[in-house]
Amino acid sequence: MGKPTVLLIGPLAHTDKEWDALGDKYNLKEFRSGTRDQFLIKLKDEFSDVVGIYRSNLSVAQTGPFDSEICSAMPDCLKFIAHNGAGYDNIDVDAFTNKGIHISSTPIAVDNATADVGIFLLLGALRYATIPLNAIRAGNWRGKTPIGHDPNGKTLGILGMGGIGRAMAHRACAFGMKIIYHNRNRLPSELEDGAIYVSFDELLAKSDVLSLNLALNAKTRHIISAPEFTKMKDGVVIVNTARGALIKESDLVEALESGKVASAGLDVFEDEPTVHEGLLRNEKAFIVPHIGTNTYETQREMELLVLRNLESAVDGKGLLTPIPEQKTKVNGNL
Repeated sequence: MGKPTVLLIGPLAHTDKEWDALGDKYNLKEFRSGTRDQFLIKLKDEFSDVVGIYRSNLSVAQTGPFDSEICSAMPDCLKFIAHNGAGYDNIDVDAFTNKGIHISSTPIAVDNATADVGIFLLLGALRYATIPLNAIRAGNWRGKTPIGHDPNGKTLGILGMGGIGRAMAHRACAFGMKIIYHNRNRLPSELEDGAIYVSFDELLAKSDVLSLNLALNAKTRHIISAPEFTKMKDGVVIVNTARGALIKESDLVEALESGKVASAGLDVFEDEPTVHEGLLRNEKAFIVPHIGTNTYETQREMELLVLRNLESAVDGKGLLTPIPEQKTKVNGNL
């Protein structure tokens, strides 16, 4: 029997050597660049024997989202997709699950770097950092920087207490913040580490700073919009390092302009790379362009985890970090 065939889709930044080494036991194929139409054609011939895929998050620029069209074109022998990214909202999970294709993502590897940026945004938003940064570069020293706030003694509400949320909580405790959180399910006490579980409405009402750290899906899209802002404290601070579409961006702009939201720290946006004009012009929005995992160490670890997932799965040991939806999914294929 010949070697199993695995396919790399999109670029590698730090692990070309490790990918090439897999050639000792797998037949390696690549689609590092191209168009969606070219990819669909190759699925019918050149890639018809692929059993496992390494999918770079950046490959969306070439293939577009892994939607039902892409899924239906996948060869019947495909069993595994190892996705590089903590978020995988550009994959139609239901379609691939129904076809019996297992998917992994890269939790854990992203936790520390994303939480670091979350704290950076939290502190920047509390201090209205955009205003003095713009002022000093314009030769105006501090400009009209308003007085900021300390994190000490404030309540940080975390919506989504997964690995990133817990890493965020751990860091915030060092600044003297009280931690409350809301999940679909309460965590075991050993994972709470002193954080207090509250209902969604309590989270909105009690948070001085609200950090979004949950996955984007049909149920969580626009989980924060105008009705939720009305339930929050006046002068609340919003931090989002997860996915932009968790917040209805136009409603956030209105809340910032009215003062309901005092400031926001954002790494993600609803229609990336486009940023709402209301966020660009409002200096109380402390914004960076989706750099949460933009470190050498984290990006290399993410790529290595994808390779480990792919190798484990193709070798018959299963994916190491399967997506949560497939851990409990019951159907004829999974």
